[in-house]
Amino acid sequence: MIIAIVFILLLAGGIGGYWAYVNLYQPNVNLGDKKSTIIYIPTGSDFDDVLRILNQNNVLKNRTSFEWLAEKKKYKNAVKPGKYRILAKMSNNALVNLLRAGIQEPIEINFNGLHTVDQLIMRVGRRIEADSTELLAAVHDNAYLDKYGFNEDNVQALFIPNTYEFYWNTSLDEFFERMAKEYKKFWTDERKQKAKKIGYSQTEIATLASIVQSEQCCDNEEKKTIAGLYINRLKADMALQSDPTVIYAVGDFTIQRVSTEQTRIDSPYNTYMNKGLPPGPIAFAQQSSIDAVLNYEDNDYIYMCAKEDLSGKHYFAKTYDQHCVYAKKYRDALNARNIH
Repeated sequence: MIIAIVFILLLAGGIGGYWAYVNLYQPNVNLGDKKSTIIYIPTGSDFDDVLRILNQNNVLKNRTSFEWLAEKKKYKNAVKPGKYRILAKMSNNALVNLLRAGIQEPIEINFNGLHTVDQLIMRVGRRIEADSTELLAAVHDNAYLDKYGFNEDNVQALFIPNTYEFYWNTSLDEFFERMAKEYKKFWTDERKQKAKKIGYSQTEIATLASIVQSEQCCDNEEKKTIAGLYINRLKADMALQSDPTVIYAVGDFTIQRVSTEQTRIDSPYNTYMNKGLPPGPIAFAQQSSIDAVLNYEDNDYIYMCAKEDLSGKHYFAKTYDQHCVYAKKYRDALNARNIH
């Protein structure tokens, strides 16, 4: 009798142990042919929401076993929002540990191909939880931007181009706080001192850098030459007469040749019609462009013109007569290529 009882207990223990093993360590994620899938758990979600999201994505093979383990590991009251990558054949234990620890799949945001703040905000709004409409309203809300030292005209200077990692459940305030942190990190004491020596604020330096960059995207040494030329014009109280500022004012970034009519557009960003710097940047000024302005070349140039080979390089001139020679070469090259 005793032997029989012992046998039954051992059998029950074995069955219970096997059942626990299956619930803990056997694969309970079935994604078909996929190696992984992404789920999003919104801020404010509870455990029932998590189950609904998992079911909608057909993640669980056995919901009951997942619920049992989630309760045992106290996940039911520890739901964390975010973007999660679920791997095929994950066990309940691995899945609960992933979600309970909040081990998110980060997202990347870069500035490639962007011209305006609105374009950046729309890209950000597609990649983080913060609402696009809310984000867009913030960059046009001077009261909100004031705490960061910007307004809607110059807020583009806040965003230092780079590739940044965020978590999907980033809020509007968290996004701006991160950008402000990166801005402060970039503007070291050394850079601040150089800006002060030149006589411009950090925002004005970024504005000039955006114009320089729009004239010369890649050659950092030529950027310094262009920066020196524009500073000469500013000191002489001459209009910058930069074509990229006109393109920005028009809002058509496909323009290849600025017309005389376009240089007369009524806009504070049109540096043909207005002396000094525009109200804010016309592009996201790269770090190299800002540094080119801070370390500008001390030269006597007043004029510049793109070279006729359309290489992106420029001729520089001290006199208007010499500039006219270069300008004719460039116009002839555009006409020959039927660029109007």
